[in-house]
Amino acid sequence: MTVLDNIPVLELKPMSIEVPVTFVADIQAVQFVEIRAKVEGYVDQIFVDEGQFVKKGQNLFQLSSMEFLEMVNSANAKLAQAKAEAQAAQVEVDRLRILVEKDIIAPSELELARSKRSVAQSGIAEAEAMLKNAKTGLSYTTIKAPFDGIVDRIPHKKGSLVTQGDLLTNITDISEVFAYFKVTENEYLRYMRAKKEGDAENMGQSVSLILADGETYAFPGKLETMEADFERGTGSIAFRVRFPNPDQLIKHGSTGRIQMVNQLDDVFLVPQKSTFEIQDYSYVYILDENNTVKVRSFKPVRRFGLFYVAEGFETGEKIIYEGIQQVKDGVVITPANVSQKDAYDTLSTNL
Repeated sequence: MTVLDNIPVLELKPMSIEVPVTFVADIQAVQFVEIRAKVEGYVDQIFVDEGQFVKKGQNLFQLSSMEFLEMVNSANAKLAQAKAEAQAAQVEVDRLRILVEKDIIAPSELELARSKRSVAQSGIAEAEAMLKNAKTGLSYTTIKAPFDGIVDRIPHKKGSLVTQGDLLTNITDISEVFAYFKVTENEYLRYMRAKKEGDAENMGQSVSLILADGETYAFPGKLETMEADFERGTGSIAFRVRFPNPDQLIKHGSTGRIQMVNQLDDVFLVPQKSTFEIQDYSYVYILDENNTVKVRSFKPVRRFGLFYVAEGFETGEKIIYEGIQQVKDGVVITPANVSQKDAYDTLSTNL
């Protein structure tokens, strides 16, 4: 029987590793609002420029206000008239009350006067409501920034006619940004178990953002919250990470990838060069107690650099580490043992 000498063999032992996983991220400003016209009018003034930083309460636009000023003046006049009519009605009630007390007139005349007073008083309430609405409409002609942020594109220039609901600009607050990403149910369950065991905070602190150019963003993110339900079609659920953005490098609508580090305990790392595939199934050559080579299938859970995180092995099992082209099922070899540490250190430089 032919014996192959000095075939590198690796004894498998369970390990604990940190595996980076990435997810496509949808990046949004911590605050984003569309500034729309609440009333119709001409754009009289534009106080800001596109891309300008504005403070909360700062004037952005002034729409034509003459019509609303006239409405306010008219409402004030109607309110004054209503108050005068109510006062006259009260005077009439007081006069008739004295006459009724002296039995000069019938009580029904006093009741009629009181009814007229009630009508006059309701006229005051109606006039006050009209004045309030007119003032509200007037206030809508001056558009202010709802929070500190950056002005987006301004589609309507000075002199343009805008109608109710027309977009004037957007304001974005990117002092911080949210990155939304979707995870599988398995990833979700892993996070929830870590949260229950008190490790979720550490997981959140290990979240990083890979920018569109491939560079890692300088500031780590904090995993904060998640959606309430899984998507029926994909079986995924969305998480949200908050990132500081002091230099405003990240913009609303940017693209990127979330990278998290998962701790995997008691797993087997199988070098990819020790494996081969037949019809989409993964195999290795294992060595029995007689140094005879046997073919063994296994299930790669995930790829980790030049390794597979694998299932289907037992502690102490030996596999052909390299030179699998030289061996076949049933061959007897003389093993040259390779320590797991040496194998890992040699290949991990390429992770």
